[in-house]
Amino acid sequence: MTTPYGSTTLVLLLGVLLLAGDALAQTDEGWKAHDFTRPRPVVVTPGPATGPVAPPSDAIVLFDGTDLSKWQSVNGGAAPWKVEGGYMETVAGSGFIQTKQAFGDVQLHVEWAAPVPAVGSGQGRGNSGVFLMGHYEIQVLDSYENDTYPDGQAAAAYGQAPPLVNVARPPGEWQTYDIIFRRPHFAPDGSLKEPARITVIHNGVLVQDHTAYWGPTSWLQHLPYTSHAPRLPLILQDHDNPVRFRNIWIRELDQTLPPPVSPPPAEPIVQLDPATLDGYVGTYQAGGTTLGRVFREGNALYIDLFNRAQGGDAANQLLLPHSTTDFSMHWTAGDVTFTLDDAGVPSAIRVVAAGFDLQAPKAE
Repeated sequence: MTTPYGSTTLVLLLGVLLLAGDALAQTDEGWKAHDFTRPRPVVVTPGPATGPVAPPSDAIVLFDGTDLSKWQSVNGGAAPWKVEGGYMETVAGSGFIQTKQAFGDVQLHVEWAAPVPAVGSGQGRGNSGVFLMGHYEIQVLDSYENDTYPDGQAAAAYGQAPPLVNVARPPGEWQTYDIIFRRPHFAPDGSLKEPARITVIHNGVLVQDHTAYWGPTSWLQHLPYTSHAPRLPLILQDHDNPVRFRNIWIRELDQTLPPPVSPPPAEPIVQLDPATLDGYVGTYQAGGTTLGRVFREGNALYIDLFNRAQGGDAANQLLLPHSTTDFSMHWTAGDVTFTLDDAGVPSAIRVVAAGFDLQAPKAE
């Protein structure tokens, strides 16, 4: 549920707070990331689990249950996950692993199992992820009788599109993802020509149908597309939950150009002049921890939540003003409320999003 190249520490601290929503077909438009009010996918009982699905003759076998020779740590060096009993298992705190080979358009088969006994709830239960090209996640989560926001449950295009239905098996049972992934295409100047798209069959049931990604997946953020190589490694996520994987194989596909998609529209806002917006600018901290850094670009106000951007605009949230105190996030279902002092100057902030409700005063 986090980007593969960033820290998972904050997610682990707050992930257990993430509550729930209900999921809609990905053809519906206008939903923000992690929206609690989104309808949940209908629960469908899949057919009985079977043994590992044998790879076709033209497949590249990435993991056959014996070793991690096709994998490495995203930080370099050998893959630090353990292998036993024909499966690999995440090792808490060891980090993400990635394939040594890079891929573009692919058919991917992955089998995984959530830990037994089930521990935790929401995003803190059986959490991992499959990142196509290292940027576009299909969520792995124990979604069997476990409530969370719809775009974060098993087989979701994380933070963007819930699965059409919930076909999760109980913890400990092997589950299958059969994924068709079409990479994004970029113009010579780096602009997006066609978005990445994904089709997913979970436990034999179609759950993503040529779904278009808005951009790279992330927690609490809308990250725009940036031009990247036509082939990049496949990544598996360590979310400090002992999720198991087996029988992973992949087939390279011919490159194609899928039809385009539009991101969700901005909602109506009130207009605040630049001088007024400047009053909100500053860092808001509580107990030495930065809740957010607010800054202005042109006539727009942005917040860098938890100081994640580190100078890069891609991680920042555009704030849409509804009044001088009440703002909403553009891409994520979240609200930001400013407290004004007697002189009408912002003195504190409250951020409610993705299951947390945090407040902090403005630093001097």
